[in-house]
Amino acid sequence: MLRRRMLIMLGIVLLIVLVLAGYKAFSIYTMIQAFSAPKPPISVAVAAAVEQPWQARLPTVGTLKALQGVDLSLETDGTVIDLQFESGQKVKAGQPLLRLDSKVESALLETAEADLGLAQLDYGRGSQLVGSQAISKGEFDRLSAVLKKSKATVNQLKAALGKKSIAAPFTGTIGIRQVDIGDYLASGTVVATLQDLSSLYVDFFVPEQSVPKIGVGQPVEIIVAAYPAQTFPGTISAINPKVENSTRNVQVRATLANPDGKLLPGMFANLQVMLPDPQPRVVVPESAITYTLYGNSLYIVAQKKSEDGQLEKNDKGEPILIAERRFIETGERRDGVVMITKGVHSGEKVVTAGQIKLDNGAHIAISDDKTLGEKNSPPRAD
Repeated sequence: MLRRRMLIMLGIVLLIVLVLAGYKAFSIYTMIQAFSAPKPPISVAVAAAVEQPWQARLPTVGTLKALQGVDLSLETDGTVIDLQFESGQKVKAGQPLLRLDSKVESALLETAEADLGLAQLDYGRGSQLVGSQAISKGEFDRLSAVLKKSKATVNQLKAALGKKSIAAPFTGTIGIRQVDIGDYLASGTVVATLQDLSSLYVDFFVPEQSVPKIGVGQPVEIIVAAYPAQTFPGTISAINPKVENSTRNVQVRATLANPDGKLLPGMFANLQVMLPDPQPRVVVPESAITYTLYGNSLYIVAQKKSEDGQLEKNDKGEPILIAERRFIETGERRDGVVMITKGVHSGEKVVTAGQIKLDNGAHIAISDDKTLGEKNSPPRAD
């Protein structure tokens, strides 16, 4: 009886082991079938590498300066009695701006003019009397000298009186007023700044080896931090005929229009000097390139070949597309495209989105989904 029970238990254990072994074998078989089944192609977006004229550019930085700009100040001292401008006002050339107290100078000028009148009368009488020898020639020379001295005194006082006021030397925009009525100003005190913003200069430096590449009239493009999405065109107007001893750079000046008054003197500017003779270069979209420490690469759309070199086709008779990883050498980046100096030929199709899922030789399918690039594109390296 005991032996029978043991046989039954042994049979049950054996049955359980067989069931578990069968289940495990079925799981392994299912996994093998899953791995051996052909993988579906990976959807990618592609673009063609194209050859186009590429204008070389010389990047540099500079500073904006007003076409004309001065700090308004007086050559003499005095008390402010009249202000004829407001901060930020646009003024015209010759417009009066400020006047100091000039009562003393005006009184002295009246005295000098009275003396001049008397000297003119004496000189007139003397010129009549000297002909009849009623006065000596020496006396007439004295009267002539007195007349000249009186004229010089009047002119001197008029000049001193003119320095008691300021007029706009040119048309422009006046800055923030630094004085008020009643202030006593010492000579040289800055009243305000006046800037002509109709056009601007941008001064920058280029290395001495780049001097043969630039010339007067050459176009430049300027970008400032205040308007990073906008490019301001200009032209080179002057090249300094001297190389700086300390830096071995040459100063260059470009002129640009500023009709809207957006640009201000003193702004920091990023420049691109357009070099002549554009050359044909192969370019691809920036999103196609993967940047790594080991080098830059991208995926080329290629057709799968068998061991004997024949093109393989799918059930529909269409070529099987694969991703071929290729290391490249790049040049400048500009406007969303990158210049390729080595590794890609014009007309080849490159993968622009979906590279994260790819490996060399992966089966791919070209997708028309416009959102694919937004979902799967690798991050840009700046």
